[in-house]
Amino acid sequence: MAAAGSAPEALPDGREPLLGSATDEEEGEESRDVVESQEHYKSRWRSIWIMYLTMFLSSVGFSIVIMSVWPYLQKIDPTADASFLGWIIASYSIGQMVASPLFGLWSNYRPRREPLVISTAISVAANCLYAYVHVPHAHNKYYMLTARALVGFGAGNVAVVRSYIAGATSLTERTSAMANTSACQAVGFILGPVFQTCFTLIGEEGVTWKFLCLQLNMYTTPVLFGALLGVINIILIFAIFREHRVDDMGRQYKSINSDGEGSDVLDQNTEEGSIDHVAVVALNVLFFVILFVFAVFETIATPLTMDMYSWTRKEAVFYNGIILSVIGIESVIVFMVVKTLSKKTGERAILHAGLLIVLVGFFILLPWGKKLPNIQWQEIKNNSIPRTAPSEMLAPYWSLPELQLPANHTAEPVGCPVTQSWCLNTPMIYLAQYISSDVLIGLGYPVCNVMSYTLYSKVLGPKPQGVYMGWLTASGSGARILGPVFVSQIYTHLGPRWAFSLICGVVVVSLLLLEVVYKRLIAFSVRYGRMQEENC
Repeated sequence: MAAAGSAPEALPDGREPLLGSATDEEEGEESRDVVESQEHYKSRWRSIWIMYLTMFLSSVGFSIVIMSVWPYLQKIDPTADASFLGWIIASYSIGQMVASPLFGLWSNYRPRREPLVISTAISVAANCLYAYVHVPHAHNKYYMLTARALVGFGAGNVAVVRSYIAGATSLTERTSAMANTSACQAVGFILGPVFQTCFTLIGEEGVTWKFLCLQLNMYTTPVLFGALLGVINIILIFAIFREHRVDDMGRQYKSINSDGEGSDVLDQNTEEGSIDHVAVVALNVLFFVILFVFAVFETIATPLTMDMYSWTRKEAVFYNGIILSVIGIESVIVFMVVKTLSKKTGERAILHAGLLIVLVGFFILLPWGKKLPNIQWQEIKNNSIPRTAPSEMLAPYWSLPELQLPANHTAEPVGCPVTQSWCLNTPMIYLAQYISSDVLIGLGYPVCNVMSYTLYSKVLGPKPQGVYMGWLTASGSGARILGPVFVSQIYTHLGPRWAFSLICGVVVVSLLLLEVVYKRLIAFSVRYGRMQEENC
């Protein structure tokens, strides 16, 4: 341990370890009486960086196939319709919603390495299963459903990641660490579509390894790459990750998760005071709304652009992959900026601004012009729709099992299908509107995401956060379940005007809720007078 009077050695990331006396004016009050060696500090931040990687891989697991699920599903099982597509997209979130509280509870009482390794191994196995869903001769769609549900179940470790980072950082470190975590998640969302876009160059047929019954194509190669990254993550968890826990002022805790690797000095039960459950519930609701509107945004991208701009399936996957990648880069920049901005304005004000930006983004998406989208008139013929019941004629165009086009017809149907009645009277959304909305939502969503997580962890305080983080993750997963359902029902049957108007209404309600609980969204230590609030 460093001597009390010696100057601390700067670490690679530019920070200084907390020693017997503070040297940084900003953290002076919180650093006082805190003892942390350089070795402990480095180990703590190495472990946090492993959590960043785990968060990155979790988001890659979701985004790496989101644009190609529908065309791949059509390829391997023509019997699958839009309703089943909704279940496949939602299955990831259902799995995560079930697993998050379980992994969170597990991490409260056992070393976090256990749920982290098990959950990552489940994701690796599920990605391998996804690569083989084409092999069975029947019921392929159910194998895909199972694979995506298991990937989501493995992604339940997000609750463990967030709770560990919340418990291993002081209050002054928390916003920066949570922003970095969300930035890694955003990078995963960036690179997922980028991987998918790059792998489209392989084509739908790709290369077949008969001795392994494996097809390497634009649909399977990304998930196999994700499985490889998962194996690397498991190795790093065993090699580098260690248990660490500090309170809001940076003092080390003796946590029940401790595996004897740290030099903890305080017992985790020394903090007294109850958690403000009104604030906890309100933040869960706000987080649900934030994830819901973003789930609608990313789910609606493919069908909206195919309807409005007559893009083919391959074009929709390729162009939306590029657009979402650019938005992801924008989000990473936003995460870096809010770390500095929050020190001046506070997390609550930034969350309020983020919700306003999201509201404007969806308001722009409302159809304003007079020009109608191109209609698929020529594809709707009596002999082109196989045995469809009258009630099913109102289903979305992607729910038609498989249009039997004439033998000499090889072109893919494009445009807004007449089976969606709103296509006949709803103005098209211009590409400039769509791009502008993408930019604004790409700005507002990351702000709301990181600020809600940061406020949540601060409201909970130094007590074990595994279960609470599990419920927050579960609320976000529930939003991702309802997002695709909202798209398949409201957008398909009523059109973009109704869909985006309702989204605007939901965001307005969330802004009112934020106003009601604004003064309660303060840190645990501030609430009980142990620290002073720096920003309003």
